[in-house]
Amino acid sequence: MNTKYRTFWIIAAFLIVSFAAPLARAGDLPSDLCSLLPTAVVNKTLRETFNGPEKKVAPRPFRNTNEGTDCVYKSGADVVLFRIYVDPSPESARDLFAKLKQYFGAGSTDLSGMGDEAYVDQNKGLHVRKGKVRFFIDGVRNDQQKKALGDGVVAQL
Repeated sequence: MNTKYRTFWIIAAFLIVSFAAPLARAGDLPSDLCSLLPTAVVNKTLRETFNGPEKKVAPRPFRNTNEGTDCVYKSGADVVLFRIYVDPSPESARDLFAKLKQYFGAGSTDLSGMGDEAYVDQNKGLHVRKGKVRFFIDGVRNDQQKKALGDGVVAQL
């Protein structure tokens, strides 16, 4: 095989592998779900210095549902909670999101353009669903900052 064609095939193979690898990982979630909301992003967005997240198991919202992950960021008296659940399917996440909205959604404000569906509850907590992932951010009172954090998480899902 002449050098020109060998070089062509090497470059072609490299490009195929380069583009196929991210596609194979699309939709995969990190083993550390707290990494979806990095401390550096929390610090920059909220203009404070928060400690890295304390990780805890979040309770099952209903019997026979998945446990979640709580990521608690602290800066003095300020506390930000990022709670995230991964459900078996987008359909089960949608159903659970609707059921939970009955409890937390009274007086809520629906948000468009964030995930598949989102709302801010009466206590200013942000609830978002994207695919089979549901998450909640609490402790951020500024609406623009809350939206920035939520958009950042959604962009990774």
